[in-house]
Formats: sequence, C-alpha cells, structure tokens
Amino acid sequence: MGADMKKRNAITRIWLRSFATVSVLTVCILLVGGSLVHACAQSAPARADNLKRFLQKYDGNPSSPSERTTRYAVAFADLRDNGTEEAIVYLIGPNWCGSGGCAALILAPSGSSFKVITKTSVTQLPILVLPEKTNGWHDLGVGVAGGASPGYEARLRYNGKKYPGNPTVLPAQRLSKKAGGKVVIVPPTLLVNSVHFSSLEIPVW
Repeated sequence: MGADMKKRNAITRIWLRSFATVSVLTVCILLVGGSLVHACAQSAPARADNLKRFLQKYDGNPSSPSERTTRYAVAFADLRDNGTEEAIVYLIGPNWCGSGGCAALILAPSGSSFKVITKTSVTQLPILVLPEKTNGWHDLGVGVAGGASPGYEARLRYNGKKYPGNPTVLPAQRLSKKAGGKVVIVPPTLLVNSVHFSSLEIPVW
C-alpha cells in the first residue's frame, strides 16, 4: 500500500506540473455573456511572430528588398476590458508616412492572426489609451500636427464598428488639454535612452 501510494502521488505531481504548464501557455477561459468560451492564449514570442506575418501580408509582401522599408512600433492593450488584448500598431516608412504623420492600425486577435478594426492616417505620436469608453471600447488619444499652429491631441471614439480614420476631422475630437490616459507608444525622441526604443527598429521584414 505504501509503495502504491507513493507511485500515485508521484504520478499526480507530474500530471499537475504538466497541466499547469499547458494551462499557463495555451489555455485561457473567459466568461463572455454568461457562457464559457475557451481560447488559446498565445505566448509573447508567438504573438509577435503572428503580428509580423500579418503585417508582411498587409504590406503587400514586396519582393524587392529596396521596397521592404516598413518598420513599426506596437503596443498591446485590452481596449474592451474583456481579458483579450488588441494590438495598436504605428507604421513607419515612406508608404505610410507624410508631412502630417503616419498610419496606425487597431487590430483585434483572430485565431493565430489579426483583423483590422481601424486604420488611421496622419497620426502623430504619442498614442494613448484613455480611461473613458464609448460603445464598450476605450477611447484613444493621438497626436495631430498643427501645421502653422501648435500640434494637439485628438480623441478617437469607437462608434460600434471602428474608430475614426482621420484624427484631424470629425468625428475625432480635439482635446483642449493633455489627455490623462496611459501612453502606450511614445515619440522616438523620448525613446533614445529607453529599452522600448527597439520597438521602433522592428522591420516588417
């Protein structure tokens, strides 16, 4: 009996260790609308790889190395407070940037890839996640170039389907003072001495 008990305990400990490892790496159970939804949680390296593959495809998979000029900064944030993080991507390169700023993408996880919720144009850094919510999603704050006048920050509200695509015009809202949200992507000039600077050096290719 003693030997059998030790054997069962050893098997139990092995099973529990295996289960814990699998649970941490691959299993996420969310309570959504009163029903259980089972989803696999991607590890950080897998999520980064999946995002890069998505962006390569989104960039058009250029064949010439000279055309592979896109870089990006990315932040992951739970914009719906439902336990799933969306990706906020700031695209950098001649195909995405002009005098008014660059393009940004709001992406939602879709299996092992992503889907575009919104693409914004003429967006300046910083990008913030604001505490206020509209239609279940956190408002976003982005920088806007002021041209002859000083730049400012604009609020982007989710309308039930997407965020505004152009922060310089309605329905984007000009903020009269600095937003009080969480900065998730900061200007490169503030990143020189930061470990986060590498995020702006990540090529799509």
